Amino acid sequence: MITRKNASISKFIIHKVGNKFNSTKNAFSEKLVEFDEASYELMLPFLLRPFGSVVQSYRFNHHANINLNEINSYSAQIFSDENAFIEISKHIVTHLFEQSTSANIKTGDVLIAMFEGIEYNDMTTNALGIFKIENKVNFFQTYLENDSYDVLVQKGISSKKVDKGCLILNQGDNEGNIILTVDNNNYDAQYWINQFLNIKYADDSNNHTQQYIDLCKDFSEDILKSTYGAQEKNNFLAKTIDFFKENEVVNVERFKDELFEEDKHKSMFDDYKKTFENEQNLVLRNQFDVSERVVTKEKKKIKTDIKLDTHFSIKVDIDAPDATEEYLERGYDEKKKMHYYKVFFNEES
Repeated sequence: MITRKNASISKFIIHKVGNKFNSTKNAFSEKLVEFDEASYELMLPFLLRPFGSVVQSYRFNHHANINLNEINSYSAQIFSDENAFIEISKHIVTHLFEQSTSANIKTGDVLIAMFEGIEYNDMTTNALGIFKIENKVNFFQTYLENDSYDVLVQKGISSKKVDKGCLILNQGDNEGNIILTVDNNNYDAQYWINQFLNIKYADDSNNHTQQYIDLCKDFSEDILKSTYGAQEKNNFLAKTIDFFKENEVVNVERFKDELFEEDKHKSMFDDYKKTFENEQNLVLRNQFDVSERVVTKEKKKIKTDIKLDTHFSIKVDIDAPDATEEYLERGYDEKKKMHYYKVFFNEES
């Protein structure tokens, strides 16, 4: 995640990208945008706000040579020669156009900006931002005509969120430049992440933690819930988050020993892990450092409600991993031929 309190826009240009499958063409600007104060004060947070909550970062990827990655090459040229900004920005849009491999890919405005004063992990750097605006919103415009006000509907860019955006920092590590990205229209996620940017997750604690929590979430849904019910699913997720909160380093064998009492459940988890790795085309580490930021983010996203078809819902506190075992019982009533939950408590609040 970044801090934008000292950030500024040094260069900004707008182009339009078409789609070769529906015969719409690109349209290029020849000059930089000169902001007035009001539009600048609105544009800067509009572009950078999404990256304030992004935890995981990416690095450029290429099957043969990383220098052949187009956006890697274009960003390097801009960082080394800012006078090439306008011309290189056109190449970026052309590359985006060439990735329109489906008629479903939307046309839109492409905003390209150079930022100064971006703060990321205790360092300050400049960055290249590439944004695609795919959806326009309707708004009312009032105007005066013949001494009376009238109204018409116009389309424009909503200032609430960008559709797609990436921030390429002019800083990196042994894997290359640090890249942050957002996509609020992920119907075509492969188009933006894999085809246009061609990036991969960084090999760091953020990624390792995220991958393992994703594994646990999928296992709880696909195996535990379908086999043993929502109570076991929620109990497992609560204990998973608790384990990650209590340990700076995750050792997979120790994780299984703490969460599973029976060997058969460990075997079920191991089998599912192999399937998960094959489907996701990755190899999960057997030991890795925990990213506290990822755990905090994922904890907020986990839903532990048990929704019943009799119009009742039981909400389980994820911060109390032992509560479902101690105070919640699941059973089956032979007379009614229905499942039931029994909840124990001292007093209502």
